Amino acid sequence: MNLKPLGDRVIIKQDEAEVTTASGLYLAHDAKEKPQTGIVLAVGEGKLDKDGKHLPMPVKEGDKVIYGKYGGTEITVDGEDVLILRADDLYAVIA
Repeated sequence: MNLKPLGDRVIIKQDEAEVTTASGLYLAHDAKEKPQTGIVLAVGEGKLDKDGKHLPMPVKEGDKVIYGKYGGTEITVDGEDVLILRADDLYAVIA
């Protein structure tokens, strides 16, 4: 994939939805809820402050993150589904 996000945006590969419940029941395809976690594939250069300097991004490529359920834009690039989000829509980095 050859995408470079602009500004304070990141590109995330969403984790796969669970196919079974904690008790072992299999879920129908349309009953699966999309996870709110994923791996950062690409990071923009960051926001500009009032002096025109780039603020550092809170994540880097390869970080596993938790993000907002309804944020971002889903696109398909080279047959791969990815999510483009603003850094402000990220809630946490999973250590």
